[in-house]
Amino acid sequence: MAEWIECTLGDLVTFQRGHDLPRSQMHDGKYPVVGSNGIIGFHNEYTTNEPSITIGRSGNVGKPFIYYGKTWSHNTTLYIKDYKGNDPGFIFYFLKTLDLANYAGGSAVPTLNRNHIRTLSICVPKNVNQQKKIGIFLKKFDEKIKMNESINNNLLEQALILYATRFSSLDKNSCIGNYCTVKSGFAFKSSWWTNSGVKVIKIGSINQDNLNLLECSYINEDKADKAKDFAVKAGDLLIAMTGATIGKFAMVPYSSEVLLVNQRVGKFFLGNNPVEKLPFIYCTLKQPEVYSEVVNRGQGSAQPNISASDIMSIPCAIPSQEAINIFNNTARPLFDLIISNQRENQQLSELRDTLLPKLMSGDLDVSNIDI
Repeated sequence: MAEWIECTLGDLVTFQRGHDLPRSQMHDGKYPVVGSNGIIGFHNEYTTNEPSITIGRSGNVGKPFIYYGKTWSHNTTLYIKDYKGNDPGFIFYFLKTLDLANYAGGSAVPTLNRNHIRTLSICVPKNVNQQKKIGIFLKKFDEKIKMNESINNNLLEQALILYATRFSSLDKNSCIGNYCTVKSGFAFKSSWWTNSGVKVIKIGSINQDNLNLLECSYINEDKADKAKDFAVKAGDLLIAMTGATIGKFAMVPYSSEVLLVNQRVGKFFLGNNPVEKLPFIYCTLKQPEVYSEVVNRGQGSAQPNISASDIMSIPCAIPSQEAINIFNNTARPLFDLIISNQRENQQLSELRDTLLPKLMSGDLDVSNIDI
């Protein structure tokens, strides 16, 4: 059994506030400029050696990121200046368990101060080799997830090439509503939200080409029947209709759970077996001029917003039904694989996040596992 020691976060690592770099002063280079939400640009200088670990100082407060290369850490982040001989991989996953956002100060704009977290009492493995084993064990999950994402990107690229060879020369003779209808999700009452139960997909769950079911909210099962018409299944297509993520869309992966859709998340109604009609509409929405139209129609107010009727009226090419059927049948195996890989990624993420606190508390010991 590995030996664990009590110390402070400041004993483990030294944090440094990031450095200001306005976009006007970014010079195109090979070093990522990393903010509280990830990469925000590139620069020809760096502030942080590899591996670079940051946590959000303002904006996306407390969320850790790791980059396996030199970076410029923006002033919206805190970055680790000194690992003090500890393993960076272990530290990255350990930071995920600390809920550092709870230590942010300021009411109008919450901000994380490095001096407020350096005194946190923690318990970590004394032996750096034990730290490395834990880090490597967890990293294998993320490496498999990243591999599946790369495979999916290639599969989608194949589908888009197939779409372009068949339909790119066609005029925009119709609109999205002539292929399928779009409806906004159910308006759940605020009093219905719980910490567990039936999952509800919100706008925050939608990343471009990927639906994160770990970012869902919940309602009790006795309320779910009221929203049964807003249930989704594998192959359904969802789109963000409000806010900064407006226009982002993703398909629903295979899932054994009941999944409901919240208001301002649009659902494309594709029939009882949506994956049969999914390829054509998905590739249509991926066309730059169609996607731009979705985003542009949502502008014009402080809060970007687009209605279901706006989406349905967007011009697009609708070829003959025979041509659509041939394309859907040809491209469907690609989308079946994409959906399957997305489901595997959800399962890997859930398993990783279940094991994470057990590994970081010493309840699960991997010291005798050959990694």
